Amino acid sequence: MSYEHPLGYVLGLEGIALLRGFIGEYGKEFTEARIAEVRRLLADDSLADAAVEVHRTDTVAGYRIWSETYDQPGNAAFAIDEPEVRRMIETLPPGVALDAGCGTGRYSRWLVEHGHQVIAVDSSPEMLARARASVPRGEFLLGDLRRLPVLESSVDLVVCGLSLTHVPELAPVMAEFARVLRPGGQLVIADVHPEAVLRGSIPSLRGPGDRPERLASYRHQVGDYLRAGLMHNL
Repeated sequence: MSYEHPLGYVLGLEGIALLRGFIGEYGKEFTEARIAEVRRLLADDSLADAAVEVHRTDTVAGYRIWSETYDQPGNAAFAIDEPEVRRMIETLPPGVALDAGCGTGRYSRWLVEHGHQVIAVDSSPEMLARARASVPRGEFLLGDLRRLPVLESSVDLVVCGLSLTHVPELAPVMAEFARVLRPGGQLVIADVHPEAVLRGSIPSLRGPGDRPERLASYRHQVGDYLRAGLMHNL
């Protein structure tokens, strides 16, 4: 459960801006404008009692809800990660590819179209059902990224897009990626930027009784991915 107060959120953003001014990114006029804005916000009675308690839900329950609208236009993260991921893997020769945390199959579909034999894993039955319907030539398995239902040294490529933000610890997942990859295999990860998580870019949902919910998400620094991967020789 989290206590989300809009005043706390905007004051937090103002604080980030003031810190950037403090280290010299902005001048006196900017800093004084931010301080004046903080005073106005604190005096705004409409923000005083606007807080709400938000339930944190796991990926299985959360994606059961989100699966119905997940592929609809408007997910800005797709426009950021897809061009980069595709650029990294489009020159790789076709092989056996694991789409880890496949969701509705957006990368599975692209991998199949480029000649790969696709094995895809996700923890959400509802997302997998949509993926199977969208990519009939893929093999879709229900499973956890920390305990992949995939044989050791059986894939040439692991692609993991926007999934690791939902796991609290990266090392167990990296251990599984290392286990299933063949020698010389490739690992491509795209994830939510830690600053985006810090600023509240966490999927919001409506649960039972219209209860406000957010998917459980964790803020991993770039170095966290590198350390966890190197720990397992990735």
